[in-house]
Amino acid sequence: MNKFMLNETSYHGEGAINAIPDEIKNRGFNKVFVASDPDLIKFGITAKVTDLLEKSGIDFVIYSDIKPNPTIENVKHGVEEFKKANSECIVAIGGGSSMDTAKAIGIIIANPEFADVRSLEGVAPTKNPSVPIIAVPTTAGTAAEVTINYVITDVEKKRKFVCVDCHDIPVVAVVDPDMMSSMPAGLTAATGMDALTHAIEGYITKGAWELSDMFHIKAIEIIARSLRDAVKNTKEGREGMALGQYVAGMGFSNVGLGVDHSMAHTLSAYYDMPHGKACATLLPAVMEYNAPATGEKYKDIAKAMGVKDVDSMTQDEYRKAAVEAVAKLAEDVGIVTSLKGVAKEEDIHQMSVDAYNDACRPGNPRETSVEDIEAIYRSLM
Repeated sequence: MNKFMLNETSYHGEGAINAIPDEIKNRGFNKVFVASDPDLIKFGITAKVTDLLEKSGIDFVIYSDIKPNPTIENVKHGVEEFKKANSECIVAIGGGSSMDTAKAIGIIIANPEFADVRSLEGVAPTKNPSVPIIAVPTTAGTAAEVTINYVITDVEKKRKFVCVDCHDIPVVAVVDPDMMSSMPAGLTAATGMDALTHAIEGYITKGAWELSDMFHIKAIEIIARSLRDAVKNTKEGREGMALGQYVAGMGFSNVGLGVDHSMAHTLSAYYDMPHGKACATLLPAVMEYNAPATGEKYKDIAKAMGVKDVDSMTQDEYRKAAVEAVAKLAEDVGIVTSLKGVAKEEDIHQMSVDAYNDACRPGNPRETSVEDIEAIYRSLM
């Protein structure tokens, strides 16, 4: 049996944020907890939504103690502030950081027996749906607005842990490309490659099946044709990436990922590397490693990436072509697929152990080991 979960409602396209006040009022909420990171507030992105709330007479408080890789402390503080404000729902504005923080806060408020944030790692047996979340992405990458996953950093133990909970999916997703238009080119590239990683890993993961395949292959196609233009900040590129990353999220949230994400979580925990950049850095090498366990799927990936004459290629040729197309896209948008000067030799073994123990690793299509992961890390140094 396969289970598939999506938002109750989602809005897409230019001006989608205008639906937020009505969603709040129609659901009977009177006090809103806005979770958004400090930079988005500083540069006026959060205000695009809070101005709408003010005009509609909706009472809200803003919570901004959110780091790029949100921590246990960010979540605990958020829970305290939510209670203090007597809020009834959360509007999460931002990338994965804001939405992951909001999910953890919402779950703990609704399930106070999980106040120890570490107890949420893996598939926690929560009983109650999260406080209702309206998720408004400002990056085209994480798709946290449509997933049942979130990731929290344990600073004390130098590790990230993945939480998978069907109770945390936002009730409403508002995917407005205008909210993403101010992203700098580097962030657009990194988050866009994160979305591509979601689509590719979701397509080849052990849990993949026909329904998820439909979303993932379409997402690869949309991202491949849109990311270069999004980095140039064209309207068409932004719109394409806003849709492509969401479509990827519809798939991978329901079937899982693989070792690229396991290794990326570890890189972020050790070196505070942005998640999207970590995924993108690893992707070509991990694809090459996984190729022997993917059957004919790299043929579909190569076609979706825009490679010509794929049907005339041998299996080795189309697998190589798929990896090269992904590497070329990364290069074109300015992603350096190297860990030289980033990873430290003395950290590699423990990082590999941590990556092996990460919740995403079991979904990898190729059976892997700590030694295999070490070899991939070292190949990029």
